[in-house]
Amino acid sequence: MLSTVYEVTTKIYSFLGVNRAFFYIAGQTLVAVYPRWFDFPAEPALDSGMLSDQSAILLLEDGRFFNGFSFGTEGETAGEVCFNTGMTGYQEILTDPSYCRQIVTMTSPHIGNYGVNPDDIESSRIQVAGFVVRCATSISSNWRAKQNIGEYLRQQSIVGIQGIDTRALTRHIRERGAMNGIISTTDNSIESLLDKLARVPSMVGLDLVKEVSCQQPYEWNNVSGASNTSARFKVGAIDFGLKRSILRLLAAEGCEVTVYPATATADEILATGPDGVVLSNGPGDPQAVTYGVQTVRELLGQVPLFGICLGHQILALALGARTFKLKFGHRGLNHPVKNLTTGRIEITSQNHGFAVELDSLPPSVEASHINLNDGTLEGLRLRDEPAFSVQYHPEASPGPHESQYLFTEFIRLMEGHS
Repeated sequence: MLSTVYEVTTKIYSFLGVNRAFFYIAGQTLVAVYPRWFDFPAEPALDSGMLSDQSAILLLEDGRFFNGFSFGTEGETAGEVCFNTGMTGYQEILTDPSYCRQIVTMTSPHIGNYGVNPDDIESSRIQVAGFVVRCATSISSNWRAKQNIGEYLRQQSIVGIQGIDTRALTRHIRERGAMNGIISTTDNSIESLLDKLARVPSMVGLDLVKEVSCQQPYEWNNVSGASNTSARFKVGAIDFGLKRSILRLLAAEGCEVTVYPATATADEILATGPDGVVLSNGPGDPQAVTYGVQTVRELLGQVPLFGICLGHQILALALGARTFKLKFGHRGLNHPVKNLTTGRIEITSQNHGFAVELDSLPPSVEASHINLNDGTLEGLRLRDEPAFSVQYHPEASPGPHESQYLFTEFIRLMEGHS
């Protein structure tokens, strides 16, 4: 605490230009005389209503471990440990198919404040392998809430852990890179857990799309709970791990949407006469989705294409570019991206562990968006064909909505092509 007081008094000193030692001594005196004024916990206190007596452990593959308490259902789960910096949107994150086989850590200390409701889901079930939070909230402060987050996880048999230092975990992943981990409430032996963890496959080379894609084509006709009777365009959406918000926004733009399994061929999609095709988000390594790359390669030049996240990477691979795994990925709601056409900066919602190599784009393709944090490619556009894509999530959900203009651009592309 004294170090915190020192930092504050140093800033005062810098502003006023007076003796630093005077303010430091004064700060020490205040702490000694009025300790309760400065007796703030370093971390938020755990919610007793959500606190379980069952201990839990999170072990990373490099041997780093964190002890906490069971949150959700009891048992074991393993996957790639990643972190999301969003302060809201935990329900959309939990149900996003792009998180398949991943243990998601929320960096915001309080999770569950506004509960869970049946409207804010991005798929039919929770998709994460496990969930890590500092402090889960048992009391839901929102009129839409139907249950708290702990009940939601238990209902769908999701293993989680709370009460750990999520700041330390996040810094560890940032410094060492994304790695596999295991959460257990039934086994506290490091040796035993490391043995189990050694059998968990790496995300590199892993095709997870088939685990989350639909099995049969279906029509989407729901926009804000109403039927879309004024459709202007027929759009095919390839489900690589599709979020429902993408479908909602397409329907809101006047599109009649048919969703196809990731294994659908170009001939099967084109046979229905779509005006355009959306390549959706999804989990895993894009290089492993060879069937999707082949389908997109055959669709190029036939109909306008709009790729999002994994769909962006698959389009890039179909064009001859290369992808690579990021050190710890981009996952959050405030990633700055520059639109190279307009010069505008967009604050974007992101969730990906792989990216397209900027230098690998062929001459027929131009970069349209760049990440201002690390300079990675965030969007591309074909020079001579009606196709474009972005790495981030223009539908957001959760996140800012300033990139939703891309759905309007897709509409214009279909108008020009027809």
